[in-house]
Amino acid sequence: IHRFKKVGHFASYCRCVASTRESNGKKKGEGNKKAGNKYLSWVFSEAAHFAVRYDARIKAFYERKRQKRNGIVAIRAVAHKLARAVYYMLKEQIPFDVNRAFG
Repeated sequence: IHRFKKVGHFASYCRCVASTRESNGKKKGEGNKKAGNKYLSWVFSEAAHFAVRYDARIKAFYERKRQKRNGIVAIRAVAHKLARAVYYMLKEQIPFDVNRAFG
């Protein structure tokens, strides 16, 4: 986990964030969709579906996001939150805490 300086770099490696390129405030395209680890992307998506199904706090977060956008974007938001939580779990050697991640 020490190879990633910031949590955002880890989330990007896990493909949990959109792949956009910007230069001087101008959008240059989204041609970097395959950068990162496809297996981690799949794992976090599956974990997000499981978490939404079985945890009330995560489901509430998902429903708030789904009301604003659609279900796919909401699941990606949950997956991104889980990826951030995993980064801090591994970095600080602490167990998962739903209140800290989704509180």
